[in-house]
Amino acid sequence: MSDLKSQINPGKVPKHIAIIMDGNGRWAKQKGMPRVLGHRSGVKSVREVTEAAAQIGVKYLTLYAFSTENWNRPPAEVTALMSLLVETIKGEIRDLNKNGVRLMAIGDIEALPPSTLKTLREGIEKTKDNDRVTLVLALNYSAKWEILCATRRLAEQVKMGALQPFEISEAIFEHELSTHGIPDPELLIRTSGEARLSNFLLWQVAYTELYFTPVFWPDFDRKELFKAILSYQNRERRFGMISEQLP
Repeated sequence: MSDLKSQINPGKVPKHIAIIMDGNGRWAKQKGMPRVLGHRSGVKSVREVTEAAAQIGVKYLTLYAFSTENWNRPPAEVTALMSLLVETIKGEIRDLNKNGVRLMAIGDIEALPPSTLKTLREGIEKTKDNDRVTLVLALNYSAKWEILCATRRLAEQVKMGALQPFEISEAIFEHELSTHGIPDPELLIRTSGEARLSNFLLWQVAYTELYFTPVFWPDFDRKELFKAILSYQNRERRFGMISEQLP
């Protein structure tokens, strides 16, 4: 693992990494355990990856923790996930502060259960002054919902005469997104072997490098994170240009 870390170019570490944490349930099923225990085991990976990201200079880490579609899961699993979220935030505050991690959230968080929302807001408040790395939890999040909300807000501004349609630029549109103020991710990781975006940061990942791994999330550790970053660093990011145009 230390050898992998030594291969990483500190000058080319992604400023923002987004992760679709997938495979908790299948990991548990393979081991003959309830799905909920898979989610609980995944908390360890969140802790380890967050600490490793901070150590190598990642400034933003966005984790897809709960999508709007996840409400369709069995009620008992949803309830367990919400309880686990509360338990995890309360249990991790001390270490988040110790490691300089600021907690943020994106998504329709007002629709979360009251106890979950209360704990989330407390965690955000208690870590707001940390500046080593920002951990963004995507909770009750949907990229389509986010884009629709931004469009509606801009439509209201046009209706009120505060904005003309021709004035709407990418910058103005991005200002209405829940990720306003956060740079777009340079690297998106999805675990468990699935190769799709699942309604996650659709606007923001327009030029993001994608990395898919068969490793289930509970088995995704700092070594796997370093592998993903090395893969990213070995790619050529052209943004529509040709190789000869790059610095």
